[in-house]
Amino acid sequence: MRRRQFMTLLGGAAALPLAAHAQQPTKKIPKIGVLWHAASAEEEKEYLEILTKAFSDLGYVEGKNVEFLHRFPAEQADRFRALAKELVESKVDIAVGVTAKCAIELKQATSTIPIVFVIVPDPVRYGLVESLAHPGGNATGLSLMSVDLSGKRLGLLREAVPSLSRVALLADPKDPIAPGFFSASLNAGKALGLFVRSVEVPTPDAVEPAFSTIAQDGFDGAVVIGSMMFNERARVGASALAHRMPTLTTVGEMVQYGLLMSYGQDFPDYFRKAAGYVDKILKGAKPADLPVEQPTHFKQIVNLKAAKSLGLTIPPSLLVTADEVIE
Repeated sequence: MRRRQFMTLLGGAAALPLAAHAQQPTKKIPKIGVLWHAASAEEEKEYLEILTKAFSDLGYVEGKNVEFLHRFPAEQADRFRALAKELVESKVDIAVGVTAKCAIELKQATSTIPIVFVIVPDPVRYGLVESLAHPGGNATGLSLMSVDLSGKRLGLLREAVPSLSRVALLADPKDPIAPGFFSASLNAGKALGLFVRSVEVPTPDAVEPAFSTIAQDGFDGAVVIGSMMFNERARVGASALAHRMPTLTTVGEMVQYGLLMSYGQDFPDYFRKAAGYVDKILKGAKPADLPVEQPTHFKQIVNLKAAKSLGLTIPPSLLVTADEVIE
């Protein structure tokens, strides 16, 4: 064989692997849609940072091997619906619904795209799953026991405020969790010999007037719950202190803003576990086969700074059982 012919053949052979490589399709990176409840990333900062880190710890890097589509409906019913539909039309590979409202709208928008819910009190009652052990559809995630802890919370508040006799329950009536919260707390209060009344707080601007009203009506304690109250945590805390109202919440991340204490699920851990569900599903698991996880640990936080402002002395028994004490 002549040298020129040999070199031509050799050059063609060398080019084959390059050509084959060039023709290989680019690997599709998964799209993860996240439907929050507040109006912006800033309002969701605490949990958004935790969720982002949880995915990072699992090896997911934005723009490299995953694409995140975060949506913020600002607690507006029509926005929840529209943004859920938008995520489905964006053909996300999986959707995360942070609250019950989010999960319900996502479930109504799709029966095929996998859904992981994070903060849902009763996923069976909301029709998200067939049962906790066997979800059976396209959704799974984590379940709360917020309503079931109503008696425990009222008991803790009375331990912190020995003279407690009248308790106001503050929540947005549009929140799916509100009816069950009101009902269970009223029954628990009756069993504890406390007068308990529900107070609807339908908008952020209604937060301060609600605290003003219950203070004028002689209430000596309050319990707040729901996603809108979390969004307005700074306003809730400031109002509680301004009207000298010892206030308990279900969400630990609210306490530092001026609330007296919290008792409830470890929500940061919930977001980390939600990322784990997403990871399993992206790797081939089916939501129908992944049991809904229920809480095994409840976090108690006591704010001594708020107690001092309210003129309260927190008993040692509460400090001993607290997971965290804010000095």
